[in-house]
Amino acid sequence: MSDDHGGVARVGYQDLCVDVTDLEAGAAFLGPLLGLEVQRRRDAVLLLGDDEPRHAVWLNLVSEPRTAKNRVHLDVDVAAVEDVTAAGARVLDASQPWTVLTQAQAGELCAFVRPAERLRPYRLYELVVDCDDPRGLGTWWAERFGVELQDDGEVVWLPGGPDGVPAAGSGLPWELVFAGVPERKRVKNRVHFDVVGTASELLDAGATLLRARDDEISWDVLADPEGNEFCVFAPEDAEEG
Repeated sequence: MSDDHGGVARVGYQDLCVDVTDLEAGAAFLGPLLGLEVQRRRDAVLLLGDDEPRHAVWLNLVSEPRTAKNRVHLDVDVAAVEDVTAAGARVLDASQPWTVLTQAQAGELCAFVRPAERLRPYRLYELVVDCDDPRGLGTWWAERFGVELQDDGEVVWLPGGPDGVPAAGSGLPWELVFAGVPERKRVKNRVHFDVVGTASELLDAGATLLRARDDEISWDVLADPEGNEFCVFAPEDAEEG
């Protein structure tokens, strides 16, 4: 979708994708973790979803093993860290107000323990993008989603809807956080989100084309200014997911 105000390329959020090397194992871990039911779609993809389509998480089967820390990772609300370790995750760092864990299919993730009254059915709290220039990349995505970049002096982020409901404007069902790290991106991200928009406008805005739609895929694969992959569906094709 394009913007009628100043020709700025705008997008709408569609869904989240996680690369896994084992679909059954990925679904068994991520389904309960995120509070989503497993639905089978096509031969090589599992869809985790509830009644809110923007809560959908596609699990994409890939052959390449994980070789680097997740550049994009999930932050989830949990009742107890022990619930996550019992499901196969391993604690990496428990020194923060949150716990950093890793799991064979999901990679690194952060667990935030919440009291029962704060636990929502949908447990994805926020998505975190490691980057070289948090403000620069955050501003780029804020312009794409048509929202104001938030800044508390330590972290910058795009707003998401409270209680898992997409925020007006961004369409994001969770906050999108940009965190500065010293290391540069080296490999393809294992986690990415899909958007609805116009690829040519995004290219004009500074994205890079990685793969154009062809006979095999009905979407364009682009990268943002720091090389993070994302898929772009034309508005008329968005329902294909």
